Amino acid sequence: MEEQQIGWIAAIIIGGIAGWLAEQFMKSQMGLVMNIVLGIIGAAVASWLFGFLGITFGGWIGYLIAGFIGACILIAIVRAFSGGLQREHESPVCAGGAMTGF
Repeated sequence: MEEQQIGWIAAIIIGGIAGWLAEQFMKSQMGLVMNIVLGIIGAAVASWLFGFLGITFGGWIGYLIAGFIGACILIAIVRAFSGGLQREHESPVCAGGAMTGF
């Protein structure tokens, strides 16, 4: 049986919806282009991950589900790495405005 593929325009539209849903779910602030990118890349990541586990999604609904899950995973990964970088490069000024280390 041949695997059903979606077209490029459908991938952009569905990827944008999946990215937007993930943005809302993860309470993130991203633009339209980033939502589309996250949705499309997220769908590829989630499809690979689920394929590795023996789970397959088909059609545009499957692409939307995989895009949403994958985009959430990507947002979580970015937050994990950016949070670690921010902690390493914190400013010597604390929240109250006083200098620390003196």
